[in-house]
Amino acid sequence: MNRRLLFFINPISGGKSKEKLEQTIADYCKNKGAYHEIVHTNIEGDYYYLPGKIKEEKISDVVICGGDGSIHSVVAFLLNTNVNIGVIPMGSGNGLARTARIPYAPLKALDVIFKGQARFVDAFRVNGILGCQITGLGFDGLIAAEFAKERKRGLPTYTKLAIKHFFGAKPFDFSVEWNDERFQLKAFILCVSNANQFGNNLKIAPKALLNDGRLDVVVLKKTSKISLLTSFVNHLLFGKKTDEEEVRKNIRNIAYFNVSKIRITNHEMAPFHIDGEPFLPEKEYVIEVVPNAYKLIQPAS
Repeated sequence: MNRRLLFFINPISGGKSKEKLEQTIADYCKNKGAYHEIVHTNIEGDYYYLPGKIKEEKISDVVICGGDGSIHSVVAFLLNTNVNIGVIPMGSGNGLARTARIPYAPLKALDVIFKGQARFVDAFRVNGILGCQITGLGFDGLIAAEFAKERKRGLPTYTKLAIKHFFGAKPFDFSVEWNDERFQLKAFILCVSNANQFGNNLKIAPKALLNDGRLDVVVLKKTSKISLLTSFVNHLLFGKKTDEEEVRKNIRNIAYFNVSKIRITNHEMAPFHIDGEPFLPEKEYVIEVVPNAYKLIQPAS
């Protein structure tokens, strides 16, 4: 099959210059004899024209050169199209790409796009909005909002903000419902994840899989900041899930369980994000997995 590739480049993602990327893509595609077109992402996330363009121009692959926010913005318009989706990781964290073992270097990522295998992966919806990696309320929502205000992107900026706000962070009250159960929680972070990490190999949900038809829920409960740090490190190292009985009895500082659908009541309007992009907080969220949502090009083995 003659490949026809459409590349989306986010010019500001990750704080990295994209000047050489376009030439790298052009040279690689020319060497492979593949048609390609390069466009920039837009801040409005307006890609309504994509399905028509794909059909009319017989686009076989859409490649997103950016971070997790860029991916979910574009993918939202591709769910009903028969295209393969590639990623060249260019964000600050690249949680989805790292979960899928897509290389960070552009040339190696291009190798995956041309030599890898497209496999169906899940997505999720939060009150109707598509997400691909992770959504969360509380501290990570706060940092996402603060990060969006920064002119300088990248991991150093994100880390600086996390350290700055950690010891002043407060827990929030939530009600959580799944499997006909209802729990009251007071937590610093409540996240629902399809990928296994926030990004940069910080594996908040170590056992999460992209294609299991489920979402992993992680709750960092109210406790002292030192206990929270200790529990978080142990959680990252050992990745042990918490069953529903342990959640009910509030046994651990971190609760970790698995759902296909969850309802969260955000009693104190905690900050909220989807794939690292901040959204205005709402009182209630219904989060549900979308199985086999799109075909992601991943390493063949």
